[in-house]
Amino acid sequence: MKKLNLKYIYAAVALAAFAGSCSEDFVSTDPQGKFDSNTYYSNQEQTFAALVGVYDPLRKNTGGFENMVAMLNAGSDDFFAGGGSATDGNGIQNFSSHSLTSISIPGSFWNDHYQGIYRANMLISKLPGASMDQTVKNRFAAEAKALRALYYFNLVRMFKNIPLILQPLNTADIFTPEQVAPTEIYAQIEKDLIEAIPALPPTVAVGTDAGRLTKGAAQALLGKVYLYDGKKPEAAAILAEVNGTPGATNQYGNKLLTKFSDLWVTSNKFNAESLIEVSHSSAGNSDWTFWGSGRDEGNSLNVMVGIRGYSRPANSSAPDLPAGWSFSVPTQKLYDFMKNDPQRFAATIFDMKALKAAGQADYIPGNADTGYFLNKFLPRQSDVRTGGGSAELNYKQNSYVIRLADTYLLEAEALGGTGARAQALLDAVRARSGMPSVPVTLQAIKNERRMELAGEGHRFFDLVRWGDAAAALSDRGFDAGTDEIFPIPFNELAGTKLKQNPNYN
Repeated sequence: MKKLNLKYIYAAVALAAFAGSCSEDFVSTDPQGKFDSNTYYSNQEQTFAALVGVYDPLRKNTGGFENMVAMLNAGSDDFFAGGGSATDGNGIQNFSSHSLTSISIPGSFWNDHYQGIYRANMLISKLPGASMDQTVKNRFAAEAKALRALYYFNLVRMFKNIPLILQPLNTADIFTPEQVAPTEIYAQIEKDLIEAIPALPPTVAVGTDAGRLTKGAAQALLGKVYLYDGKKPEAAAILAEVNGTPGATNQYGNKLLTKFSDLWVTSNKFNAESLIEVSHSSAGNSDWTFWGSGRDEGNSLNVMVGIRGYSRPANSSAPDLPAGWSFSVPTQKLYDFMKNDPQRFAATIFDMKALKAAGQADYIPGNADTGYFLNKFLPRQSDVRTGGGSAELNYKQNSYVIRLADTYLLEAEALGGTGARAQALLDAVRARSGMPSVPVTLQAIKNERRMELAGEGHRFFDLVRWGDAAAALSDRGFDAGTDEIFPIPFNELAGTKLKQNPNYN
């Protein structure tokens, strides 16, 4: 959504300032010509600006220091938090060692998603009164519902016990919500997506509409939600609509890219394999005054996974790379698991250890250093911003929330890891990377997800869903029955009716 006309972006920023404020004075004071939710949302231009605001929290996937991918990588068995030291980013370090507390958990993982839900609730409540074409109105409502579903899906997987809020809260009500059973959250997520799908377009224009949700995107999300909710037949059915014939082009024009490495080419945005994609831009001129505010539009994961102090001698054959902060450090276990899959290994793991040993490049080892780095998101010189703002905050590589290889493997899993179709889905993913067929089983699908999606933030949730987290993370301090979910941030408990998750203080 970052490609949209700037006047909409500016309007969305105004909405963000309103939606994100908990100041009673601001809410209760006469706006005197400033933004007023009672008079806004009156036409298509205003509601579209509000819709941009609903999309904006998607940046949480790879935007900002506290992004989803870096955090979730750190808590898996395939990556360490990394960084400059064991105290570089207390929350991500504590999750890497599974020692999170209500104080160390970054509050933004809760707040940013509820901000998106607030904006969706506000838009949905105001759309009926807007003067605009009903078909367009239905589409805007569908996008808001699908985004609300995605934000709740992230929240329920991270925190499990959360409040369900479907209307904008006023100042008097912000301390009153209570947690509901996760089954209620899943029921609402599924309801939102089922209602949204008919009103979403099958495709969108690659230009100004790039990044907006489509019917296939919402179906893919619904299939994934069904699988997490234990509804395997429903998951298999809806994912089959998305996937079509394994290896072929689906009904919406999606297909697996021919080369796995092409998924990580920065200019290859909104490609045929992408279903839900987060936009990043170098045109926002983001600088350090933006840091932590959510206004920076760059991909922060790029600089985070960059190699600390990277340098190379003259006439070296090593690539010319920008330096970074050395987060999301691949483990030796991941290296060993992937080393016999040449295409995906090369696209996923950058072997700095080998370059250093050969005298081709040097670097400053960071925390939990293994000599390996996450190549999928490694910053490149060609992507360094040369205009305004800080180069570190203006990387423009997009990131995937869901892509077609993910839904292939989700459907194969929903089919129980057995049968001709599950075999064909698994084969298609492997064949794209030049790997031979293996008999389909649930374990084969688990292995394939680990190989295919390494470093994209899926592994921790996969391990929890499969019941494999305790075994896979036994050397990382993982406590079964506690560390499957995050503690609720302390500030969210004070003065509210919320209760802390079990076994957390």
